[in-house]
Amino acid sequence: MTSIQKEIFDCVLCGDLDSIKAHFEREGFAEETQEQDVFGLKDEGGRNALLTACMLERSDILRELVRHGAQVDMQTVRGYSSLHLAACWGHLETVRTLLELGADTKAKTFRGERPVDLARRYSKTDCADCLLLAEAKQSLMSYVAFVKECISDPERNLTKEERNICTRVCSAKSDWIQSVKNPTVSDFMAQQKDMAETLQPVLSKLSAQSAEVPVEPARKV
Repeated sequence: MTSIQKEIFDCVLCGDLDSIKAHFEREGFAEETQEQDVFGLKDEGGRNALLTACMLERSDILRELVRHGAQVDMQTVRGYSSLHLAACWGHLETVRTLLELGADTKAKTFRGERPVDLARRYSKTDCADCLLLAEAKQSLMSYVAFVKECISDPERNLTKEERNICTRVCSAKSDWIQSVKNPTVSDFMAQQKDMAETLQPVLSKLSAQSAEVPVEPARKV
């Protein structure tokens, strides 16, 4: 343990954002981060500064830590991530902040539980709903990205018209994701189902070329 590790950890515990910013802004801090993990100090539960900030619902501090190099998907030895801790404690604002920062909704604990599973287990309904919506959105985005990757592969034996169809559908779904207001999980699932059904002939053709190509929409969450 180094003094800077302890100082940052103590600042997280007491919610002292100004002191944390002062540490990050002082001369020589960048060099220190290259020499050591300044966020590496852990408590008896294996939680580092970032995980502790999430458990204590310190979203502003969380943003500052990530902005200066803290890993948003760091997990304890038992697999608990920042999103797991925020979800099980019912810290909705922190859950939203973590999702905005790209936290993995599918990270699993040693029991195989995702953040949404913990939110459900501890009856944190708002967090569970938020995570389910994020998973549904990510599923559709991943499906769009997958189709784009397929049609950009010159080794895929697709006609020009087939590629154009896929491009139009992907663009339409991407536009929908960007423009939709207050979507529900069902909305995302319906969009993904529509996409899969529209592209079924093309996806079936690709499936014949590779057993790895999914032709069905993602499972229901």
